[in-house]
Amino acid sequence: MTELPLIAILRGVTPNSVLQVAEVLIESGFSKIEVPLNSPDAITSITMLVQEYANRYSIGAGTVTSVKLAQNAIDTGANLIVSPNFNPDVVRMSVAAGCDCYPGVVTPTECFAALQSGATGLKLFPISLLGISGFKAIKSVLPSDAQTYPVGGINPTDKSMHPYLAAGATGFGLGSALYKPSMDLVSVRKSAMLFVESFRRFTSSN
Repeated sequence: MTELPLIAILRGVTPNSVLQVAEVLIESGFSKIEVPLNSPDAITSITMLVQEYANRYSIGAGTVTSVKLAQNAIDTGANLIVSPNFNPDVVRMSVAAGCDCYPGVVTPTECFAALQSGATGLKLFPISLLGISGFKAIKSVLPSDAQTYPVGGINPTDKSMHPYLAAGATGFGLGSALYKPSMDLVSVRKSAMLFVESFRRFTSSN
């Protein structure tokens, strides 16, 4: 199966459920999973995921806003670091540790600075500030090989996803529309499959 460029954001997940949720997502086709550090006992959840999956999938932390938090995540063996903001020290530390790193950016200046710092790709967040027209404008000046991931308010529908993919988005970071702590595993699976199916519909028709 071709790896899907969809990052699952498990905000609010707990150690009691994280492995079951991750199993559902991986069975649905996901291969990138982040636990935001403002989730309950996030480091324990990340450690559990790393022990189970890190040799095969991208597993790590989100909401990494400082060097200290980055180090805490790296110490678990995580290989994925995602931030809501761009901190060059976090990017450099993460890349040096062998992690894929996706800082949050929203302006051309932030985009280019993040890439120059070694970011694996760009988390366009919140994408609602840019919209599709703003995203197109930024994408038009970025290097052609720059990975771009719109994040914030993306829904599992063709109408929500396909315009960004058509404009050159690599993939998406998916939060509450994919997972909320109140969802049971059946609901998580249904949501995950809707996202995967919409992404594959676009790629199979282009």
